[in-house]
Amino acid sequence: MKAKLLSLVCTSSLLAMSAAQAAAVDVKITNLTQGIYFTPILIGAHTSDAHLFQTGQAASEGLQAMAEGGSIEALSTTLDSINADKLANPAGGLLAPASSAMGSLTTAENNTSLSIVAMMLPTNDGFIGLDGWKIPTEAGTYHIYLNAYDAGTEANNELVVEGSGAPGTPGIPASPGVAPGTQGAGVTDVEGNSMIHIHRGNVGDDEAVGGKSDLHNTVHRWLNPVAKVTVTVK
Repeated sequence: MKAKLLSLVCTSSLLAMSAAQAAAVDVKITNLTQGIYFTPILIGAHTSDAHLFQTGQAASEGLQAMAEGGSIEALSTTLDSINADKLANPAGGLLAPASSAMGSLTTAENNTSLSIVAMMLPTNDGFIGLDGWKIPTEAGTYHIYLNAYDAGTEANNELVVEGSGAPGTPGIPASPGVAPGTQGAGVTDVEGNSMIHIHRGNVGDDEAVGGKSDLHNTVHRWLNPVAKVTVTVK
């Protein structure tokens, strides 16, 4: 009888520990830029040894597809394959400058790290990123500021070319908000750093026709940080 009671107590304790390790988390993302839009955002809670990207490392095919064309499909599938908890496209499309999007996650007990990605438009292969931030175990509200990263997979020519969002196809797929310039010669056709790194920012120019860039130097430049993440652990 005593052994049976001890077994019941131990089982209850283990269940309580598991429940305590799981977390209900609200995630709010705010676009801090003046003229840059974020494509559909992907948020994932996963184990501490998993990554959607790492600075100083080459981009995966899924990361490249997101950074060059805004597609989160492959990275979302990656999260599913590792039993991550995810929130896809909380903004329901593009997240405009000075706007916010919010969603909620209930994380499994081992999914203790938070990652976030979204392409920045208009850029060639720029994205906002959070890599494996440890989710606090104590209830409260936490703030994280995100930098802009360059996937290192495409030269930053700053030319807006319709349909160029496919990986390996040069050009910026779209310029929402403000119409781009035209007939730019291209800022560069070479990417010296092929690893994921901090983005240098758009150069832009002030010529509506011609010049080096199709982007506007009074609209499409930015300084880090480019996004603010507010995490509320309940």
